[in-house]
Amino acid sequence: MRLRYLLWLLCCLLLAPLSTLAAGAVALSQPSVSPDGSQIAFVANGGIWSVSSQGGTAHLLVADDGGNDSRPLYSPDGRQLAFQSDGSGEANGIYLLDLTSGVVRRLTWADGGNQLDAWSRDGQWIYFSSARDNVGGMPGVYRVHASGGTPMPVSLERYRNESMAAPSPDGASLAVVGGGMGDWQWWRHGRSHIDEGAVWLLRDDGGHQYRRLTADDARAQWPMWAPDGATLYYMSDRSGAENIWRVPLAGGSESALTGFTDGRVLWPSIAANGKLLAFERDFGIWTLDPASGHAVPLTITLTGAIRGPQPEHENLGHGYSQIALSPDGKKLALIAHGEVFATDAAKGGHARRLTRTAAEEYDLTWAPDSRRLVYGSSRDGHGQLYLYDFASGKETALTSTAGSDTAPRFSPDGKQLAFLRNDRELCVLDIASGKLRSVVKARIDLPRPLDSAAPFAWSPDGRWLAYLDFGPRMFRNVHAVALADGKQVMLSSLANTDADNVSWSADGRSVLFTTGQRTEEGQVAQIDLLPRTPVFREDRFQDLFKAKSGDDKPKGQDSDHADDKPPVKPVRIDADGIRERLSLLPVGLDVGAVQISPDGKSLLLTAEVAGTTNLYSWSLDPLAKEPPVARQLTHTPGDKQDAQFSADGKQVFYLDAGKIQSFKLDDKGEAKPEALAVDAAMEVDFDSEKRVVFEQAWRWLRDTFHDPAMHGTDWNAVHTTYAPLVANAATPAALYRLLNLMVGELDASHSGARAPQKRESITGRLGLLFDRAEYEAYGRLRIASVLPLSPAAVAGGIEPGDYLLAIDGEPLDAASNLAQRLAHRIGDKVSLRIAANAAGTRAREVAVKPIDSRDLSELVYRAWTADNRAYVAKASGGRLGYVHLRDMSYASLQDFYKDLDAQNATRDGVVIDIRNNFGGFVNAYALDVLARRPYLNMTFRGFDQAEPARSILGQRALERPTVLITNRITLSDGEDFSEGYRALGLGKIVGEPTAGWIIYTSAGKLIDGGTVRLPFITITDSHGQPMEDHPRPVDIPVSRALGESFQGKDSELDAAVGSLLGTVGGCRLKPPLKAPLPTGEGWDKRLEKLGIDKLSLE
Repeated sequence: MRLRYLLWLLCCLLLAPLSTLAAGAVALSQPSVSPDGSQIAFVANGGIWSVSSQGGTAHLLVADDGGNDSRPLYSPDGRQLAFQSDGSGEANGIYLLDLTSGVVRRLTWADGGNQLDAWSRDGQWIYFSSARDNVGGMPGVYRVHASGGTPMPVSLERYRNESMAAPSPDGASLAVVGGGMGDWQWWRHGRSHIDEGAVWLLRDDGGHQYRRLTADDARAQWPMWAPDGATLYYMSDRSGAENIWRVPLAGGSESALTGFTDGRVLWPSIAANGKLLAFERDFGIWTLDPASGHAVPLTITLTGAIRGPQPEHENLGHGYSQIALSPDGKKLALIAHGEVFATDAAKGGHARRLTRTAAEEYDLTWAPDSRRLVYGSSRDGHGQLYLYDFASGKETALTSTAGSDTAPRFSPDGKQLAFLRNDRELCVLDIASGKLRSVVKARIDLPRPLDSAAPFAWSPDGRWLAYLDFGPRMFRNVHAVALADGKQVMLSSLANTDADNVSWSADGRSVLFTTGQRTEEGQVAQIDLLPRTPVFREDRFQDLFKAKSGDDKPKGQDSDHADDKPPVKPVRIDADGIRERLSLLPVGLDVGAVQISPDGKSLLLTAEVAGTTNLYSWSLDPLAKEPPVARQLTHTPGDKQDAQFSADGKQVFYLDAGKIQSFKLDDKGEAKPEALAVDAAMEVDFDSEKRVVFEQAWRWLRDTFHDPAMHGTDWNAVHTTYAPLVANAATPAALYRLLNLMVGELDASHSGARAPQKRESITGRLGLLFDRAEYEAYGRLRIASVLPLSPAAVAGGIEPGDYLLAIDGEPLDAASNLAQRLAHRIGDKVSLRIAANAAGTRAREVAVKPIDSRDLSELVYRAWTADNRAYVAKASGGRLGYVHLRDMSYASLQDFYKDLDAQNATRDGVVIDIRNNFGGFVNAYALDVLARRPYLNMTFRGFDQAEPARSILGQRALERPTVLITNRITLSDGEDFSEGYRALGLGKIVGEPTAGWIIYTSAGKLIDGGTVRLPFITITDSHGQPMEDHPRPVDIPVSRALGESFQGKDSELDAAVGSLLGTVGGCRLKPPLKAPLPTGEGWDKRLEKLGIDKLSLE
């Protein structure tokens, strides 16, 4: 890595006279002031530069052609620069640059992400925040010696957010930011309750004593110490705008040092001598004199260049986003990297490129003659439709609109094209004349990229269009419109909000579509347009004597001529009784898409089972001998899409994780998928592509954002501001930083942009934490704790107090980085040398199987919930149960059902904890369990006691008093749960008001593979108040201080237990079930550590 950086530094300095950019054209960020205040290091275009603190010419210090370098921090002596980089695969790995020699050293290896925070004043330690050992991506504070070694946690409280550490000048204390998660979305211009936090002071003597220094009703970020240790500076938006504030440690009120009324103040730093602060503002670097409060912007010229991604010739054979098989089955059109290609469906090979635009193409559809292809394109900033004629090789624009035209579909005769305009208007275009007419206006679909796969379909005779429409309560059903007179018929009236994949059977007698609810399996609905008449197997014999097509033709006439096709029968719809002619096919799968075979006898299903999507077939043949059953056709884990039959129905083409696959169906309906090798190549140029990505993100947010007024933001002005900055972004990291800042202008939750993800280095985890004091003093890894059920715990023979001496025979010392030793060892057999003392007396080898960070986080979460359950049992004298809902996913709902077990059900009441709940979509199901009330009992013969009938009959119902705990990190659907709990009068709510972070969102995939979140549904309570930025209140306000868990205390749980005991009073509803308690020395020690008497649980 040293050679790479030195070569970059030399190259860029040599290029300096050729590449000089005005600072106004490039976004500058994350300044760091040198100890004496003379220099400022900062970030621009993924590299780190330095400039005089007076401004002027900046020179490149470090850059990495494979990643992004950021967050520079000068060492106290000014000789080294710490920074972050993802060039080696680790998310924000921490490195040190020697400013004299140019040598770069790596300090961290663990996955989980890091955020570089500060140096110790003596230059010995580097502090950073990381979620590597915690739950839910919440960081704790670590430090690593500047010479290397294993990082040790300084403050790691489970399931709490601590970050932005700043050690005091004397090293005795540590300022940290805790409470909310403002560090998570620092780019948001504004805030919700979740972003509000406080600066806390931790006395770093092992006692875990915290003191809150600032109010926690606003952002409080990036604390910085004055040299005398008497004052802390930090950024806050308490006054409404972001400013630099200060607070005296000896007591006294907080005060603003700057007086900005708008704009941003980001990533401030202070010189070690305290005479100069610098911060990011208006995409440039500002300095501040803390004595006078005078702030000025710097004029900076970048001398040098960042060599961003260069144009590369790429084969796109594994990244297709859409395919379309021609009606004759001979050609395959496809979209890769936003461009349209076509190839031989039988042989694959070279694909002809049809479009060459700096835009995204979408929605492929073939004409019936298989010689013309229509697709959409956003090349002019809008969505227009284009036709490509393979005979002439020419492209023709079909539509011109200031809106968006999507979902083109040819009529069966190929003379007309139906499409959606602005999602609300179904239009038909006559191809020959260009005449356009509006057929129906309705709430048919959502804007791209939230649109449906097939929101409408032509009837086989070309006289009807069946389409979807959002009706009252957002129930989505199928309607049909006659093209001749505009007559409309409602075909379905299901109370389902999800619907898609409208298909018309080949005989025109039925319409099929997928339908369902968000939390239920997708189903296939079939609508018979006419009363179904019986079909007899006995008639098959008589059919053998029918004349074949072409038998009566004059000799010599080509029987394959198009005119020989039997005439299509006119489609008729009998609206009388059609409601009763809708049936749901009992496929027993979670269906996502359907395709009817050309002969109408089978259905191709794209469906999910056990979290994996595959293709299945389902018989529609009324003369089949056996009842239909879903037959699985594919068996791979990749996502399947665009499955479609060939014209003869004997072959299926589809995408499997972006790769083209096909299979032929044998007489038994079996399939053997094979890959179709297609060579679709193009030159990928980041310099032009970044503009497409920017336009996509900006336009999609304009068209889908839940508030058409864009939260009061002038979205066109935002485009004007960011477009030139994006034009000068030299790296993907610089581009996506700007995208996030742009999204942040909306001041909205559920937002953000994410670059295509690189694979992080994979670190094996053991489930061990070590004694920091022992390691930092003597370089010895003395085990402080063993996580239950972790690899170290299940291996046995490893106890707190033991020493870890070696891994696979290689000794460990103060310079060893444990994560580096365990890199790429997940699932391997790893030998740990363990001894009861540092000398290694009677050392033993223990074989373990390391797990990944996700599994470790799950085990930490389980330990946290187990401790809370025991805490509630002790505090309530065994009367109350405890359940935690970590989010509102289907998996968490199943855990909720499991945790409301027989023991909880026989408690007098249950504490329901949704702190740190990140939301989802199942709040109503969880609330039902708590809201259902008993009304029947059942007594089995031979049993003495009547029991609640609802539970016996399979309907989950707790039927016990409850209390709810929330905090400021209870967000999204967790807030829906809190609101429902209050509205239904289920009990008291204890803790902190929720996040105020609630809009329903989706995401769109950008042309480069990145994503942008698209919040598109406004949530209001039953009184009509928007819940976004309006936290759900509590009945009993309690805010848990940092460090409580180290003291064996949880004030929020205490308040909840006290409240619920007051509700149940002295009445015991039923003696608690005597379920067996866990046994073993490990469990006993765990209870002892928590201060719980085991007898109190028995």
